[in-house]
Amino acid sequence: MSTQAKKSAAKSAVAALPILIGGLALAACSGGAEATAPAAGAAKGGGDPALQKTLAEPAPEGALDLNIETLAEGLENPWAIAFLPDGDILISERPGRIRIVRDGALVETPVEGAPEVVAWNQGGLFDILPHPDFSENRTLFIAYANGTREANATRIARATFDGASLSDVTPIFDAIPAKDTGHHFGGKLVWGPDDKIYLTVGEGSKYKERAQEMETSFGAVIRINEDGSIPDDNPDFGPGAAPGLYSKGHRNPQGLAYDAGRGVLWENEHGPRGGDEINIVEPGVNYGWPLASYGIDYNGARITPFTEYEGTRQPFKYWTPSIAPSGLAVYRGDVFPADWDGDLLVGALAGAALHRVDLDGETEVGEERYDIGGRVRDVRVGPDGAIYATTEARGGDPVGKLLRITPAG
Repeated sequence: MSTQAKKSAAKSAVAALPILIGGLALAACSGGAEATAPAAGAAKGGGDPALQKTLAEPAPEGALDLNIETLAEGLENPWAIAFLPDGDILISERPGRIRIVRDGALVETPVEGAPEVVAWNQGGLFDILPHPDFSENRTLFIAYANGTREANATRIARATFDGASLSDVTPIFDAIPAKDTGHHFGGKLVWGPDDKIYLTVGEGSKYKERAQEMETSFGAVIRINEDGSIPDDNPDFGPGAAPGLYSKGHRNPQGLAYDAGRGVLWENEHGPRGGDEINIVEPGVNYGWPLASYGIDYNGARITPFTEYEGTRQPFKYWTPSIAPSGLAVYRGDVFPADWDGDLLVGALAGAALHRVDLDGETEVGEERYDIGGRVRDVRVGPDGAIYATTEARGGDPVGKLLRITPAG
């Protein structure tokens, strides 16, 4: 589809939203579990709505025996892992702390100078991204919830890290507009092969329809330069589009990973009750939320009668029922068996497991799950080829762990 056709389809979808979403709200308020169809003139939807309630068989238990080593424990909602060239590992704790694992042990004192965050509901300190030239410039990029409960947004700040503290903490990007909810921030960061920063932004939950408003950052993947400016070659989302838009139509994307072997940017996101997704993110593409979904609302009502929608992209993979995917990595290394190379690793909160999505090229050929002892918040592949994951307690009890995972034997 041409860029102009994509823009026209997106505009048609946005124009249809008040009719579609309004009809769905009316159906929900009347107590019915089925949504009404959009009125005449709305953009076309389709797909099989029965798939929104068709539960797939759970992934089989993993066949490989694992050795699971605890590197740190007593963490509170350890949200993300970052590896530094000197061997240090940084961990973000959602309440607003950055911790260091040095020489295999957790440093007792948190990093000084971390930015103030809105630690409320799902809000807080999210991802940490070291600059590719960190050894020379000591630069980190940090994603977090900024503002107040009444007006907050996902922010990126740039900072200098000296091994113990942050300095020169400078905001370089804020999602727009600010919202008054503590839900669905996104917050994942990736450095692309084009030397651009990619950020996921959620749609604030109750503002789901704004994922289809191009004037907002809601439900988007953002692409910016390292100083926060907008690249000249970003896709065009039309007049008045929010700065930095790279893709739209996402719900709450908490996994993002660049796959150098395939030249693919992978993303995963939470669906509602079902409809979790993995997507291949491409510039200018609309991924459909909430016009199309393979899930239903938490109360059992339909959010949309469509699993497909004209002008939007289908997911690469979806889960119904939900596994609540958080954290995403592409395995590259020689520590695990050769058939793991290039596979996707997905953390599961609801399923409390690590999922391996077995790929042949860009085709899924299987899936398996590994119980590693808790809700998996983040998953990364370390410089040593081992898999690292953080686990957490849903309620925020300080029982979170950083785990190093290798094959047993």
